[in-house]
Amino acid sequence: MPIRRLVLDVDKTVTEPDLVYLARTIEASAGVQAVNVCVTEIDIETVGTDVTIEGDDIDVEALMRAIEHTGAVVHSIDEVVAGAYTLESKPRSR
Repeated sequence: MPIRRLVLDVDKTVTEPDLVYLARTIEASAGVQAVNVCVTEIDIETVGTDVTIEGDDIDVEALMRAIEHTGAVVHSIDEVVAGAYTLESKPRSR
């Protein structure tokens, strides 16, 4: 089943890697067609980001290795979309 979208919580140091380098590294990973890196918080030493990645068949293992190779750290996988097409999430009613 192809992975079509991932949303990751990624932290990096304030100085390295810069956001453009991080985005380019992610975009160069197998199966990735688009990436969005959004800063969510800044600390004295770290920058927290939400990273949204889309493609037709993302190689998750290669993607994780590429991110870690930049010096950034993946804290969590917050969303996964997989299958024949991209399915948007719908809020649950309780």
